[in-house]
Amino acid sequence: MKTATTYDERINLIREIAERRKKMARVKKQSKVLPQKVKVKRDFMDVPKEGDNVYAWTDASKYAQQYYGETLYETRRFDNEWD
Repeated sequence: MKTATTYDERINLIREIAERRKKMARVKKQSKVLPQKVKVKRDFMDVPKEGDNVYAWTDASKYAQQYYGETLYETRRFDNEWD
C-alpha cells in the first residue's frame, strides 16, 4: 500500500489508480466470462405468523413415536383387547 505525503505524490497516486481502473475496464470488456448469479437453496422453515405457536408439534403421533416409541408401543399394544 502506498502512502502519499506530498501533493505531487498524491497526484501521481491518483493517476496510477486511474490508469489501473481504465486497464481493468478494458480487461472486463474483453472478457467473455459473464458473472453468474448463484441461487441459494434455503432449507429454512417459513417465518411463523403472529399468533402461531412455534413450539407446538403439528404431528402428535410422530412426536410420540420419536420420543416415546417403545413405551408408546407397549402401552397401546393391549388397547384393543377390551372389546
